[in-house]
Amino acid sequence: MTDVPFMPKATAVWLVENTTLTFKQIAEFCNLHELEVKGIADGDVARGIKAYNPILAGQLSREEIENCSSDPSKKLKLTKKLDQVEVKERKKPKYTPLSKRQDRPDAILWLCKNAPELTDGQISKLVGSTKGTVSLIRKRSYWNFSNLKARDPVILALCTQEAFQKSLDKAKRRVEREKKAKLREEKKAQAASL
Repeated sequence: MTDVPFMPKATAVWLVENTTLTFKQIAEFCNLHELEVKGIADGDVARGIKAYNPILAGQLSREEIENCSSDPSKKLKLTKKLDQVEVKERKKPKYTPLSKRQDRPDAILWLCKNAPELTDGQISKLVGSTKGTVSLIRKRSYWNFSNLKARDPVILALCTQEAFQKSLDKAKRRVEREKKAKLREEKKAQAASL
């Protein structure tokens, strides 16, 4: 059988738990042995496997399941085959070696001077610092402010040029939106005073 759903055992677990399909129907659809499906239902097989919903994945329709549930002789048909699954890259905390950690405040100072439209949150994400540190440097009240030298975070390898550019573009769009909103408010105020 070539048309097998993605993650057949996990799909079988979901079908056993959430449908009234026969073991044979589930076994044929998932390309498993009927006894294996019975074992899943009894809790002997696939213990610890998280159920995978084939409806949400677009591999089966609710109507298809209902039709096959009412007629045990019908076979489930795969709606679409998933070859590739999008795996979202997990955000992992960026480890910065001790030697680079001392560069962060310099990078923050550089960003505050050269890209003032960036928010504290955006700067802290770019260089891997805290909003509090960014805020202190922006206010010039950081404990070691007198010893800071503004240095480009891209050159210091604290962020990529692409990440910096994306943040900058996003900040510029936000500034434009704020300007437009302010102009609208002023026009409303003028119209109200007339």
